[in-house]
Amino acid sequence: MTPELLASLSLFAFVSSITPGPNNAMLFASGVNHGIRRTIPHLLGVTLGFTFMQLAVGLGVGMLFEAVPGLYSTLRALGVAYMLYLAWRIGSSTPPAAAQGQGPAPAQADKRPMTFLEASAFQWVNPKAVMMCVTAASAYAPPDAPVLGAFMVAGVFFVAGMPCVALWVLLGRVMRGLLQDRRRLLAFNWAMAALLAASVFPMAREVVQGAF
Repeated sequence: MTPELLASLSLFAFVSSITPGPNNAMLFASGVNHGIRRTIPHLLGVTLGFTFMQLAVGLGVGMLFEAVPGLYSTLRALGVAYMLYLAWRIGSSTPPAAAQGQGPAPAQADKRPMTFLEASAFQWVNPKAVMMCVTAASAYAPPDAPVLGAFMVAGVFFVAGMPCVALWVLLGRVMRGLLQDRRRLLAFNWAMAALLAASVFPMAREVVQGAF
């Protein structure tokens, strides 16, 4: 990979990783509701899960989708349903009661951040992540060294992606102090949930059109 191509890939990885999308929206909301420490498994799941997917796509997993035409459509439909569920989870989240100084909250037990495995698996149904992987693998991996190129592309995304997604968690943690009022917090959470649900709309429309 030439220095010019590496620089272009690095810029693409940085811009695509730091711009808003389902991952960053959920990490931002988790930073607000759960703080940095409890969001670390979610953050690592996003970063390592995406890196693994980028490597897998670069090594030829895309051929599996061609061999089994219905597989990709099924994953997209599952992705729509799962992202709507995540939007509901964000909308109904509240920070731990101790952080609000309000004492115990019985309904809080099921409000938790995403786990490492959940965040890793989510990458395969995240439309922005999938498009980033396909674009990077097709545009930047050198055809004369596909295996080495796949590892280089995945490595660049890991190095560029980690600080970008961590920044969204940090921004969420900074906003947490401004959202201690329950009404403001609920309004914020439902606004983030609406944005996440809106990001699903184009894919949902394609899924419905493909089904009929």
